[in-house]
Amino acid sequence: MKYKATLLDEDAIKRTLRRISHEIIEKNKGVEDIVLIGIKRRGYPIAEKIAENIKQFEGVQVPVGSVDITLYRDDLTTLGDKPLLKDKHLGVEVQDKNVILVDDVLYTCRTARAAIDAVIDAGRPLCIQLAVLIDRGHKELPIRADYVGKNIPTSKDELVSVNISDIDNEDSVKIYDLK
Repeated sequence: MKYKATLLDEDAIKRTLRRISHEIIEKNKGVEDIVLIGIKRRGYPIAEKIAENIKQFEGVQVPVGSVDITLYRDDLTTLGDKPLLKDKHLGVEVQDKNVILVDDVLYTCRTARAAIDAVIDAGRPLCIQLAVLIDRGHKELPIRADYVGKNIPTSKDELVSVNISDIDNEDSVKIYDLK
């Protein structure tokens, strides 16, 4: 794996997440009935950062939950024909809420679909929206993000690596060549 470039540094990620936070507030005409659900692993701390921004902008603490589908990820080998959900408890109530799923990278959309299934299994939300830091293309399902930090067209021979300080001790988005 060969390093190619840093696409976003810490300051760029902060600006991007502030913009996404404002877009969420604007599209939903405020933050009433909004819940954020981060797709573990890196989607959850990103969701927490968005919630912090919303609290700063609106003075309201938006609930943040998580969905753990780490056993089925687009960048790892699949373990079977169907996505495997590790924990069905989301940590927030989704019934009659505007649910915003948050993930680091949107790639084939299989992970997003599994997260949508988990939300629907937990209740009937008013709507489900998707926020991603990076959309790298190569969709295999008809799913699009409502909020995108950065569109980065990639080849399948590249890896987009999102580093979040809570997990990786730095905030950055880097691209690597797998060849």
